[in-house]
Amino acid sequence: MVICGIQKLTLLDYPGKVACTIFTGGCNFRCPFCHNRDLVTGEAEERLDPEQVFRFLKKRQGILDGVCISGGEPLMQPELEDFIREVRSLGYCVKLDTNGSLPDRLEYLADQGLLDYVAMDLKNSPEHYGRTVGEALCDVERIDRSIRLLMGGDIPYEFRTTVVRELHQRADFEAMGKWIEGADQYFLQQFVDSGHVLAPGLHAYDKKILLQALEIVKRYVKTAQLRGI
Repeated sequence: MVICGIQKLTLLDYPGKVACTIFTGGCNFRCPFCHNRDLVTGEAEERLDPEQVFRFLKKRQGILDGVCISGGEPLMQPELEDFIREVRSLGYCVKLDTNGSLPDRLEYLADQGLLDYVAMDLKNSPEHYGRTVGEALCDVERIDRSIRLLMGGDIPYEFRTTVVRELHQRADFEAMGKWIEGADQYFLQQFVDSGHVLAPGLHAYDKKILLQALEIVKRYVKTAQLRGI
């Protein structure tokens, strides 16, 4: 299990929970707007042994409620199942962040009852998915399978899109809304250039445009909100 960092406290990442966030290394996408460049490329210098994480979690029992597992793409980790089982044995709820590209692994963890919440990135409309994730031959069918899995299951979930001016247009919001029509929760997130993204030179939309995009997607999902504004 490649663990490249831990945020010891978050009140934002796991809805309704006081949590910490574990960051795994490695990703199968190369989204130009990704702010976790070192995790994606393998440049991250920090490495934590899982036992270090478990010792931390034991000390925080009764203080923290949940553990967010983010990345990178956590589902790439072969030891993820065992790691989650150990976390749950300590009494924590588990939230998984995923790009949705590995539906078989997502389905397996869901079937095993190991996930309490899933946040899945919806990168763009199907037509523009490849360029948005840096993989020209991206198999959008895998993304669709993960969407259907979450929407047809019992695990609380959300979809979220980081909105970038160079990558998203009005038609994309319409297409994404239709793609996840009927979804429980959808968040449009403001892009923030941390200065450490994979591809420099990208920009955020202003709030007015994001509000217009929000009105588009609201027609298709049960709840839609802006984040990062």
